[in-house]
Amino acid sequence: MAAPSTKLTRIGLAGLAVMGQNLALNIAEKGFPISVYNRTTSKVDETVERAKQEGDLPLFGFHDPESFVHSIQKPRVIIILVKAGAPVDQTIKTLSAYMEKGDCIIDGGNEWYENTERRERAMAELGLLYLGMGVSGGEEGARHGPSLMPGGSFEAYKYIEDILLKVAAQVPDSGPCVTYIGKGGSGNFVKMVHNGIEYGDMQLIAEAYDVLKSVGKLSNEELESVFLEWNKGELLSFLIEITADIFGIKDDKADGYLVDKVLDKTGMKGTGKWTVQQAADLSVAAPTIASSLDARFLSGLKEERVEAAKVFKSGGFGDILTDQAVDKEKLINDVRQALYASKICSYAQGMNLIRAKSIEKGWDLELGKLARIWKGGCIIRAVFLDRIKKAYDRNPDLANLLVDPEFAKEIIERQSAWRRVVCLAINSGISTPGMSSSLAYFDTYRRERLPANLVQAQRDYFGAHTYERIDMEGSFHTEWFKIARQLKN
Repeated sequence: MAAPSTKLTRIGLAGLAVMGQNLALNIAEKGFPISVYNRTTSKVDETVERAKQEGDLPLFGFHDPESFVHSIQKPRVIIILVKAGAPVDQTIKTLSAYMEKGDCIIDGGNEWYENTERRERAMAELGLLYLGMGVSGGEEGARHGPSLMPGGSFEAYKYIEDILLKVAAQVPDSGPCVTYIGKGGSGNFVKMVHNGIEYGDMQLIAEAYDVLKSVGKLSNEELESVFLEWNKGELLSFLIEITADIFGIKDDKADGYLVDKVLDKTGMKGTGKWTVQQAADLSVAAPTIASSLDARFLSGLKEERVEAAKVFKSGGFGDILTDQAVDKEKLINDVRQALYASKICSYAQGMNLIRAKSIEKGWDLELGKLARIWKGGCIIRAVFLDRIKKAYDRNPDLANLLVDPEFAKEIIERQSAWRRVVCLAINSGISTPGMSSSLAYFDTYRRERLPANLVQAQRDYFGAHTYERIDMEGSFHTEWFKIARQLKN
């Protein structure tokens, strides 16, 4: 549609890469007239054309920032979807020049939460409201219903709650996948951890694939059928569904299946790294998420790995160390259970990280609410999230998902299969860092006594860091070196 002559639009969106275009079309399709702007004007025309083709939607394009801002009803609400960092600051500067007190800017990108808090303070000085909103679901989600995680000004959230409730993914029995997350940068932080959990999920699925393919010798046809079957049960999820799809797609440029031609180097944008850094800063163990990040780093060393394979092959190390026949059905069943148990650990780590940050910042985040809005629209959407929501409904102060009675029971039932898969992988020379570190996390967390007593004794020996005792109160220091020397004499 052309620019409206007099009637003002309900909302504006600036930044028309694919996510921006799709979210704008989604908003227009839900009946909210929207103004759009992009610095490269060809993107504006492209979006206007798409709106015509996709149902003559109430979307209006503008080539300059001033007329774009002035086309929106007051108090104006503008969503920006541009690359995180400096481009966000530049876009805010351009648009805020024409905005008035009470207007609102919403950043829908994957932004570092502290940048959002800095911008919220800067906007407040100009009398503008600010929200940092995590948007998950990729291109499809943005167009047909994403999971939305808005944080910052509650007043700003109230301005657009009616739009977000309609634009978000709709899940039967639990409603739209959006809720006001909390103050400050909480929306961005929650989206960041969502992405960290996503890294863990993808790594665990890749390990399941590796064990089934390399040890179980399953073909792509068999793998497709296994993942389709898994997607009917406890593992029902977007990532399992798309994995089944991937195994079924033939190469259009050569013989065979496309998945086998994809280079084994995984890219990344930074949210997984941020998650692991935050976990370290907050002293929260997140080994499943950390191991998935390490796996991406190692995958990037393709040339080194090619050379290493040659070195170890000459020393008698093949790609797979054992070539024993395995019972395929039993292996498939074991791997399914190992994947599910590992996944519980990954989500437990992510939720604990969110809670720790919430306590540090005073955000009062409700973990059950987050599980609910992740049930649809987002990349980690899964039937399993309903179980997580119920666990936090039963006990909002749950120390760890592992000790929820339902999840504890499920892990106990699956732990033998989990151990069999990890042992089989180790003996076959297949790395399963996600599954192994998840199992180590579980085994460490469930043990009343750990060998940490020895590490603390070592710290006291060389650094006089003191230690506590199990049988009496207080802080103690022992002159270990002197005693040891006396004993040697």
